[in-house]
Amino acid sequence: MVSEVKKNTVVTLKYTVTDSDGGVVDEGVEPLSYLHGGYEEIFPKLEDALQGKKVNESIRVKLEPADAYGEYDASLVLEEPREEFPEDIEVGSEVEGAAEGGDDEDFIIYRITDIDDEKVVLDGNHPLAGSALVFSCTVTAIREASPEEIKQGQVLEADEEKDG
Repeated sequence: MVSEVKKNTVVTLKYTVTDSDGGVVDEGVEPLSYLHGGYEEIFPKLEDALQGKKVNESIRVKLEPADAYGEYDASLVLEEPREEFPEDIEVGSEVEGAAEGGDDEDFIIYRITDIDDEKVVLDGNHPLAGSALVFSCTVTAIREASPEEIKQGQVLEADEEKDG
């Protein structure tokens, strides 16, 4: 049995995320499991704070925009002609588009933020870009990662269900 969070362990967290004013961003209804050790499944600053923690230990980490979803980038906001979109689009819908200056394989998910008769406004920023976030969590379980999880660099669902 694993006693602390270390490289190549699967860590399960009960968590909540709030903005800097205390407004709830994510209630953490479902526990979060991730592969610890630099696999980029959670934010690095959060992973660093969890290193060495044991089951039932809690942390609270403030993530500045650069530590989370990045600064808001106005260049990722585009206006496109309305006629280029289907009739049934709605504000909040997501569309995939080519990244500006990228090759054919670089895609960005854009959220539709405004629609009028002439144009559609698309925002390629993550909805939480530019936001400072406070991540509060408690370690609820720690287990050794399977060789397949380590190879793939992520928690595998079948293993997660098997171990509870």
